[in-house]
Amino acid sequence: MKISLPSVKLVVAVALSSTGFLSNIAWVSAQSSVPIPTATPKPILNPSPPATPSHGKGRVRVVLPELPPGLGPAPGGRRFGGATRGECPAVKMPLTALVPLTKQPPSIVNVWGLTTQEYPKLWFYLPYTTSFAYPAEFTVLDDESKDPVYTSAIALPKQAGVIDVPLPASIAALQVGKRYRWFLNIYCDREKQSAPVYVEGVIIRTGINQALAKQLQKAKPLQQVVIYANNGFWHDALTKLAELRQQNPHNRYLQTEWTNLLTAIGLNDLATQPLVSN
Repeated sequence: MKISLPSVKLVVAVALSSTGFLSNIAWVSAQSSVPIPTATPKPILNPSPPATPSHGKGRVRVVLPELPPGLGPAPGGRRFGGATRGECPAVKMPLTALVPLTKQPPSIVNVWGLTTQEYPKLWFYLPYTTSFAYPAEFTVLDDESKDPVYTSAIALPKQAGVIDVPLPASIAALQVGKRYRWFLNIYCDREKQSAPVYVEGVIIRTGINQALAKQLQKAKPLQQVVIYANNGFWHDALTKLAELRQQNPHNRYLQTEWTNLLTAIGLNDLATQPLVSN
């Protein structure tokens, strides 16, 4: 069955300088005709030259291709946890998924991103901590069959901040071209009798060609961030930069690049929140 979707492309323009890779990022909407494979894994994106400081004022554009046809309607989703529910206390910043958000008229909101990884990490801001002792649960479904792929309890962090939720190697790897829907639920009712505060979105794994794979292999870690971003792999770019920050927590340059990346998708309010363990 062939389903026609509005063409949506999310473009990130990254202004490079001799001192930074990801400065002055701006997301804009544009039309797209770049398909994502739905059957045989094939490379889908042509690599651009890896960005380095020596490129001066060159520009790198990051393209999130249109949603793949034949996999149902637009993904929809929910990036913010919404209003207080049940026993949940009021918080300054809500539960948030660190994922791009696009809009389709008249009122469809799509929360989704691409990865090259079999077992990617997803990143979330949690305003609730261990002091509340709320149950939290992360779930991934096959978005076509609705069959569960992975479900796990999530420990709340000791302090509010950004956590990573990895998919473990003990489950089946994400398939290229398949759409997966994820949920992070926080139950402020400890008996789970009331509706949770939750975020929801879609992740799609795509293949990369040999040239891009070689670029990534030769690139330094910060160059890898730019290469992933330049080729539309939001989850990989975010994870690589977050891991660099975890390894170098006092590096101001990495903090600046983190701020720029989150600002690019409208989450600048979360840029100063700490990366925390859960």
